[in-house]
Amino acid sequence: MTIASRISTIMTKSSWIRKMFEEGARLKAEYGAENVFDFSLGNPNLPPPEKFNQVLRRAVEEEGPGAHGYMPQAGFPQVCRSIADYLSKEQQVDVSASEVIMTCGAAGALNVIFKAILDPEDEVIVPTPCFVEYLFYVENHSGKLKMVPSAPDFTLDLEAVEEAIGPRTKAVLINSPNNPTGQIYSAQSLARLGELLESAGRKFGRTIYLISDEPYRKIIYDDARVPSILKAYKESIIATSYSKDLSIPGERIGFAAICPEATYKQDVIGAMTLTNRILGFVNAPALMQRVVAGLQGVSVDISVYKRKRDLLCQGLAEAGYEFVTPPGAFYLFPKSPIEDDVKFVKALQEERILVVPGSGFAGPGHFRIAFCVDDQTIVNSMEGFKKVLARFK
Repeated sequence: MTIASRISTIMTKSSWIRKMFEEGARLKAEYGAENVFDFSLGNPNLPPPEKFNQVLRRAVEEEGPGAHGYMPQAGFPQVCRSIADYLSKEQQVDVSASEVIMTCGAAGALNVIFKAILDPEDEVIVPTPCFVEYLFYVENHSGKLKMVPSAPDFTLDLEAVEEAIGPRTKAVLINSPNNPTGQIYSAQSLARLGELLESAGRKFGRTIYLISDEPYRKIIYDDARVPSILKAYKESIIATSYSKDLSIPGERIGFAAICPEATYKQDVIGAMTLTNRILGFVNAPALMQRVVAGLQGVSVDISVYKRKRDLLCQGLAEAGYEFVTPPGAFYLFPKSPIEDDVKFVKALQEERILVVPGSGFAGPGHFRIAFCVDDQTIVNSMEGFKKVLARFK
């Protein structure tokens, strides 16, 4: 064996999302892109806001000495300050620049956090369905991911979380709005979750963190609101990126922020600043740091994603599919008409419709549709969705 056995195993079970993406490339080459309806990858299809281009050009034109050099490991102080000022309003908690660490996207932020807080065999609880790579991020740092089911409408099942907490629990990881369901957790459920973690922390004599992965925070519909995680529980940490709301996933820019009231705040900040370096990230990209500092509160036109959501939901409802209408993100997670969601997804492929089986998100019996696609892809796919559903009814 020339590669690590664990990596070989992961490759064998590789992400369903990537498998479907690769299948899409094959089908597009065979039938033409306009005849393939690819809903597999959550890759934003909207261009960045015009202000992004303006700020980017200004950042390049105004470059001075050292503009592309190393900076403090946590990021440029003025960038952290800009983000902290915006976070203070968004989270309704006074956040300072010293409580923000710039990272290489949300994935970088999560790995930095887990490296900082996990000892071998420590457990991280996550409600399912969930983003599959959480498993790898936790295992990267010798931890164990412990999955618990959500309620039927994909809201938090607090009893399931409480039952899962034990002496090795180090964190609960949530994602709201959620990938793959688009569900948003309520302020009441987060407050109750905070109470559970505080009580369990006293019981087991350890701090249990609440980590919130929030790259979809601004992508919300119908007057929905994403509650403040920092206000809900003092031992909380945010991991996020600008990939989705600014449509710049390839730029890999995000941050981690810790609650100002966290008991061991300075220790955690120091640890995350160190892990940001020793994991090989060293610094978040200098140019993108300077750009996002001038874009706090800016996002793509969310109403476009809402139109796509409504178009998709209306078509699938008329066809007879069952689903929970997502209040956020750009995913729909319908029920499969048969228990074997992989079989159903393969049937959709025969109509050149590419979606991801729910089993890939620890949500069997469902499938994920990423509706960050052009409107015609949604409209032209409907006949195929109807045809395949009719075969299994």
